[in-house]
Amino acid sequence: MGSADQTSNRQFVLRTHRPGDIGWIIHRHGVLYNQEYGWDERFEALVAGIAAEFINQYDPLSERCWIAEKDGNPLGCIMLVKDRSSDNTAKLRLLLVEPSARGLGVARALVRQCRTFAEEVGYERIVLWTNQVLLPARRLYTSEGYRCVQEEEHEAFGIKLVGESWELSLQPSTT
Repeated sequence: MGSADQTSNRQFVLRTHRPGDIGWIIHRHGVLYNQEYGWDERFEALVAGIAAEFINQYDPLSERCWIAEKDGNPLGCIMLVKDRSSDNTAKLRLLLVEPSARGLGVARALVRQCRTFAEEVGYERIVLWTNQVLLPARRLYTSEGYRCVQEEEHEAFGIKLVGESWELSLQPSTT
């Protein structure tokens, strides 16, 4: 399996989560999505629920949270968790990149780390949920081979949005 700390780029490293990271993830999602998209506290509550579920059900053999950082400062995050409703399926959750780190390849490195780990542990597919307004994330998912499989209108975060379900089929490992 992958090591706890991996150099993904000279400008930043990816590491697994440690105490304090989950609180940072919740806080930064709440602040940034409110500033950039006008989403209300219900989004922060959703993130807090996902984060709490990750900690409470964490299986280190098949789930991970990664933090991208530079000089000890977090630049971004992502989680890969079991989809408990579907065998051999993982969920990509809570991708975030700080505005100051955008353009450095942080998001791509995090998404690729999820795929590498998912393949290592034998998942057959990765699913994710995002919103149509998150154009940079959608472009990244498309370029990494994910495809949108469902759309649904909602107002879960105080404004009208179109939620999207995406998936990526993984090739069985030949090792």
